[in-house]
Amino acid sequence: MASRRAQPGSGRDPERTDVMHGLEPRRVVRLEDDAVVLLDQRRLPDEEVELRCGSASEVADAIRTLAIRGAPAIGVAAAYGYALAARRGEDLDAAYDILLASRPTAVNLAWALAEIRAEPTSARARELHAREVDRCRRMGERAAALLAPGSRVLTHCNTGALATGGYGTALGAVRAAWERGLVEHVWVDETRPLLQGARLTAWELETLGIPFSVVADSAAAALVARGEVDAILVGADRIAANGDTANKVGTYALALAADRDGIPLYVVAPTSTLDPATPTGAGIPIEERDPLEVSARFPARNPAFDVTPAALVSAIVTEQGVHRPPFAQSLPSMVAA
Repeated sequence: MASRRAQPGSGRDPERTDVMHGLEPRRVVRLEDDAVVLLDQRRLPDEEVELRCGSASEVADAIRTLAIRGAPAIGVAAAYGYALAARRGEDLDAAYDILLASRPTAVNLAWALAEIRAEPTSARARELHAREVDRCRRMGERAAALLAPGSRVLTHCNTGALATGGYGTALGAVRAAWERGLVEHVWVDETRPLLQGARLTAWELETLGIPFSVVADSAAAALVARGEVDAILVGADRIAANGDTANKVGTYALALAADRDGIPLYVVAPTSTLDPATPTGAGIPIEERDPLEVSARFPARNPAFDVTPAALVSAIVTEQGVHRPPFAQSLPSMVAA
């Protein structure tokens, strides 16, 4: 893999469309003739550096090391990686296996690979990317309608353009609500262990000009209890058939606080995140990352996700609509095609 700084002018020039209106999908991840090129999220917000991946194994490594992350975005990257492998004449079974194994929790990864496997072309991979962005735009508009004027919203992890390849799930909903004049302020959980909220969500909100404050994860429940949060919006990496939702670790604690103090918790995710083959959250694999990400000196455990029971979720918003409990009946029975 090779890194390079983004081309001159790709930073925060206020005259640029992508700064005023969010990251363009091609800046997040794209397929070129000889590489999958992505904005290296490990280097943000301090540097905007592009990472070039010249093979499926390099794309898998980028996914595994969080150079690109977010359930929809890693699905898109994997599809591009598989199409690149086909173009290069790589062993496609081996490419499929290494990409599939790069992260276990997000179902979008397996979904995208299943979609691209039947037609491993650049055109098909780009079509999958475009459709994912379109799904996010539609669900953002639907979720924004759930918020009242003057809403103070709290969000966890990063669910914006960086996480989805071009627009956003929960953060896309915040963006759509802000454009409608519905959002007053955004509370941004720093999101342990890798500070994806403090680094990435904050960077995206700053770029979009939306008022926000970063808070420690452990402060979020107290904000809710003091009445300083009107709604919590989160994304998802996998949603079981009954509505149990796997998301970045810490989401379950937020759901408990929201339930205790009577505010809604909305999950915003595309239908590519639904997993009707998994009946409940008990069947969702939870990624355990390197304990060194938590502590280099002391024993540690580092689960990357937790599962929020469906009973604590007010609504799940997909591009197809706002789905209310019981989710086993209201969620779409078919995933994105």
